[in-house]
Amino acid sequence: MKKWTAIVADDEIHLRKGIAALLEKHWPGLEILDTADNGNRALELIQTLKPDMAFLDIQMPGMSGMDVARTLGGRCNIIFITAHDRYAVDAFENAALDYLIKPVSERRLKLAIDRLKQRLNATVPPRPVLRKKHLEELRQALAPTAPPDYLRLIKVTMGTELMFIPVSKIFFFKSEAKYTRVQTRKTEYLIRTPVKELEGRLDPKQFWRIHRNSIINVDRIRIIKRSPHYQLRVGFEELKETLAVSRSYEHRFKQM
Repeated sequence: MKKWTAIVADDEIHLRKGIAALLEKHWPGLEILDTADNGNRALELIQTLKPDMAFLDIQMPGMSGMDVARTLGGRCNIIFITAHDRYAVDAFENAALDYLIKPVSERRLKLAIDRLKQRLNATVPPRPVLRKKHLEELRQALAPTAPPDYLRLIKVTMGTELMFIPVSKIFFFKSEAKYTRVQTRKTEYLIRTPVKELEGRLDPKQFWRIHRNSIINVDRIRIIKRSPHYQLRVGFEELKETLAVSRSYEHRFKQM
C-alpha cells in the first residue's frame, strides 16, 4: 500500500505544529515530510520532496499560498488554510481539493482527510469542478464586506452611575440567573445582555465562547488545566476563579 506524504506551511508556528499534530493523530499512515513558515520555502519543499499533498496557509510572507498553488499548476493536491471565507472561491478556481478555516477544528479536518483519501485512492483522481453559475453565486456570497463594528466598550451601571468598561479590561462574561456577569481584574458588574447576543458583537479573535454560559478574553488567559474529572478549565491573571470549557469548544485550545 502506497504511503501518502504531505507538507504543512503556515507562518504561525502554533497553527503549523497543531495541524501537523492533528494529521498525525487522525491519519497515522500519512507522513509529514517537512513544514514551512513562508510561501517561498513551501514551494521549494514541494518541488524538492514532491509530496502528494500540501496544506498551505493562504496568507504567508513572501509568496502567498495562492501564488504557490498557481506556480505548481496542479502538480500537487492543495488544501488551503485560511482565516477568511472569501478565499474559498479562489481555492476552488486553483484546483484546491479542500480548504480549512482557522481555527481548524478536528471535525473539519477529519472531513478533509476523508475527501483526500477518496481522491487519492481513485483510479483517476477527479478535479474539483464548479459550474460558472455556482461559482458566481459563491463569489457573491463570499465577497468581502466592511469590517464588523465590534464592541469596544461595555455599558454598565453602578448604583446611580453609568460607566463604560473597555472590553480589553474584561476577563470574561458569564450568564448568572437573569443577568450576565462582566468580570474585570478587581470588579464584577451585571448587565442584561445575554451571552448569546454578546458573542456576535465581540471580536472573535479576542473573545472565545467556551461554554453555553461563558465567553472569555483570550488575552487574559493565564493557565489551562484539566480538573480531576478531566474537564478542561481556564484560569486568568490574578483571579482564583476558573471557568469550565465544554467539550464542543475544547478544539479552540488544541493549537495554542
